[in-house]
Amino acid sequence: MARSEGPPPRVDFGYATRTVRTRSFSARIPLRSLTITVLLFALAAGVAVGALGIGDYPLTVPEVGAALTGGGEAFHRTIVVAWRLPVAVAVVVFGALLGVGGAIFQSLTRNPLGSPDVIGFDAGSYTAVVLTLLVVGSGGYWSIASASLLGGLTTAFAVYLLAYRRGVQGFRLIVVGIGVSAMLGSVNAFLITRADIDDAMTVGFWGAGSVTRVTWDGMTPALVIAALVALAATALAPSLRRLELGDDAAVTQGARPGPARLGLLVTGVATTALVTAAAGPIGFVALVAPQLARRLTRTPGVGLLSAAAMGAALLAGAHLLSLVLSQVYRPVPVGLVTVCLGGLYLIRLLVREARR
Repeated sequence: MARSEGPPPRVDFGYATRTVRTRSFSARIPLRSLTITVLLFALAAGVAVGALGIGDYPLTVPEVGAALTGGGEAFHRTIVVAWRLPVAVAVVVFGALLGVGGAIFQSLTRNPLGSPDVIGFDAGSYTAVVLTLLVVGSGGYWSIASASLLGGLTTAFAVYLLAYRRGVQGFRLIVVGIGVSAMLGSVNAFLITRADIDDAMTVGFWGAGSVTRVTWDGMTPALVIAALVALAATALAPSLRRLELGDDAAVTQGARPGPARLGLLVTGVATTALVTAAAGPIGFVALVAPQLARRLTRTPGVGLLSAAAMGAALLAGAHLLSLVLSQVYRPVPVGLVTVCLGGLYLIRLLVREARR
């Protein structure tokens, strides 16, 4: 009698247990994932470039193209290259960073709600920046960037310690993070209400998450730091995959769970802290991007590269929508657009999780 092969092995990839056909499935997924990732990055770049013609001084497609290639009128080149191009670069880079940060924390917490903006790490970065602007009185890029990273890391470690009970469970970490985020929100409100009216308006508008203030002076160091964060995420990606299988399985494959989690925690916080320092807190992109990417690529785990591509496409699309709204209504920060759209996704996600 021929021996039955039995069911395919079941592999636990964090918050969902999926059946994986180790041969045919793994052979198809890389090509599909790579194709979709390339298409998403191309879509993000196309939308960002398409938004270069929209603004208080509208430009046609030929005028934008001429300005990008060094031709056309000098005023058009100033508008496109000096004013709008850094914003276009920012929405792609920052969206990719948010997607990577969301993928890291959703994988570490093994929960689709494990996003830095939900857990409260964005709130920690925002609070540190508010303190720097209103209390310390420093508005330089490096001061804000350092405060944002320090605030995010401090909040992350505080949430981790408060949620630790013979280990850290994803759901407990999320609940504690939501509580810490609410407390930090009250601190931010107190500081803003006690500040000078002009400073309060500046901080309040910045807190809505706006990329329109990004210039080449601030974008250049942000690109350098983003490249370093991307290298760190790439180096830690294999450890993240091993941790998805559980600590015991990760150890057998040569991973060190403790140092790996610490490195991933710092890298994940750095992704959102960098965005917060440059443009303010932009919510829900980190929550939505990894899940949508996972569904499109049909991969069992959360892929960093596909999540980055989806994050870039989502933020570029939100930026384009905010520009269109500014033409027909009034200027709306991109952070408000992502909150409105992401809130609907969060409600759907919470309803689905409650039915399980």
